[in-house]
Amino acid sequence: MDWLDRMNDAMDYIESNLADNISYDKIAQLACCSTYHFQRMFPFITGVTLSEYIRRRRLTLAAFELQATDAKVIDIAMKYGYESPDAFTRAFKSLHGVMPASVRGMGVSLKAYPKMTFRISMKGDTEMNYRIESREAFEMFGFYGEISREQDKAFAEVPQFLKKCDDDLIPDRINEFLGRFHDTTLHSAVFDHTDTAFKYMICYHLPKGVEVPQEFAKLSVPALTWAIFPEPQCEMQILWKRIYSEWFPTSGYEQVEGPGFEMYYGMAGHVIGEIWIPVRKK
Repeated sequence: MDWLDRMNDAMDYIESNLADNISYDKIAQLACCSTYHFQRMFPFITGVTLSEYIRRRRLTLAAFELQATDAKVIDIAMKYGYESPDAFTRAFKSLHGVMPASVRGMGVSLKAYPKMTFRISMKGDTEMNYRIESREAFEMFGFYGEISREQDKAFAEVPQFLKKCDDDLIPDRINEFLGRFHDTTLHSAVFDHTDTAFKYMICYHLPKGVEVPQEFAKLSVPALTWAIFPEPQCEMQILWKRIYSEWFPTSGYEQVEGPGFEMYYGMAGHVIGEIWIPVRKK
């Protein structure tokens, strides 16, 4: 219940400050975790990024006010954090599909996103295996693409990125450089998170003392402590959600800044996987 209470306190803070500046640090403080961890955790639990949730709530309230009051569009725009009517109009139309000025007419269809709350969901009937390991710094190399932070978009964009890599023979070129069979599996890294996107890299360990080929990018990973979750069936999307919604809330750990990995081992047709997340004790 403590975790539920903390998360709902954070949601209450957001709701009370939709017409003011919202501090991500304060949100994380109420949830008793780091700002970095909260921003990584939130979309896995809710399906939307924190910034997108706040944007939807503000535009929902803006639509209510346009319908219920005679306030000027520019005043409502300023109230909910938009510096110009044009910026507000673009955001409003993107969400609701209509211009702000047309909302006061009859029969206009709008979208309302309610305040988010967290409730108990009966889970835990399926065990989750994990281990905690400390590793020295290491380097990876490979090819990356920009992926949306929105889960629905990300789940579509990652397969598209992987197909492009296959079309461009990226896995074959990496394995050839490493002197391995072409159907040997590679790893995936997620890093450089922003409010809207992150980088997704097809990669593998760079041998010490070896220069990375110019066609590939290099990812330097510092010494970190890792929570490692095996997934023999490689159902990674399901496991990512379970880690954030089931393991983190009661584990006593939180995520720290650094890349996360989907590690794949084996050859085509005989692959097992692991998810690696950098963590620290709270």
